[in-house]
Amino acid sequence: MLEASPKAVVVVPTYNERENLPVLVGLLQELPLENLHILVVDDNSPDGTGEVADKLAADNPERIGVLHRTEKDGLGRAYIAGMTRALDEGADIVVQMDADLSHPASVLPVMIETLTGTDAAVVLGSRYVPGGSTAAEWPWHRKALSAWANFYVNALLRLHVKDATAGFKAWKAETLRAIDLPSVNSNGYSFQVEMNYRTVKRGLTIREVPIRFEERVKGASKMSLGVQIESALAPWKLLLGGGRK
Repeated sequence: MLEASPKAVVVVPTYNERENLPVLVGLLQELPLENLHILVVDDNSPDGTGEVADKLAADNPERIGVLHRTEKDGLGRAYIAGMTRALDEGADIVVQMDADLSHPASVLPVMIETLTGTDAAVVLGSRYVPGGSTAAEWPWHRKALSAWANFYVNALLRLHVKDATAGFKAWKAETLRAIDLPSVNSNGYSFQVEMNYRTVKRGLTIREVPIRFEERVKGASKMSLGVQIESALAPWKLLLGGGRK
C-alpha cells in the first residue's frame, strides 16, 4: 500500500489582492503536488478580495478554503490565524506565501522535498543563498536596506541564515507546535524574525533553497515606516525576553 503524500496547506494572507489572488491560486494548482491545499486569510479587503476567494473556494472546495477576519491587524496575526486553522485541519506541512506573486510558486516542490527529505524543521525560500536573487526592478537603496536588515538581525540573534526576513517558508507541523505558535508576539515583517528565532532557540534546523524574489505586479506594497520601525526593534525585544516561550 502506497504511503499517502503529506497534507500541505499554503496559507496566503490577503488585503486588497483581488487581481493577484486568482493568478497565484492557478499557479499553485498546476504544481505536481497531489495533496496541496490553499487557505486564503482575508482581512476584510475593501476591494473585494474576500469575494474572489470565496468564488475560488466554491469552484474547488476540496482544495481551497477561506478564513475571513473582520479587522486588519497585521501580517503576523493573519498568519497565526491561518496556520492555526491549518494545523487544526490536519496539515502535516504549512507554507507561508505572499499573495502578490513575489514568491515563485515553482520552487514550492523543492522546498517541500527539502523539508521532508532532510533534518529541516523549516525551509526558507531564500534570496541570499547561491542561486537566489532579488527583483531587477528593486532600486539600489532597497537592496541595501534588505541586506543590512539581514546582517543586523543575524548579528544580534545569531540565526545563521542568509535570509532572516524571508516570508516564503515551508514548516513541519511539529515545528509550529514546538515553537508555541499562539504565543508569538510580533507582527508585520518582524513576525518572520521571531519565528526563526524560536526555531533556532529550540535547537531545530533551518534550511534555505534559492528563489528569485519578484516585484509585485498589481496593487500597493504593505511596507510602511511603522513596519520598518517595528522590524528594527524586534531583535532587541527578543533578546530581552520576548522570544523565551
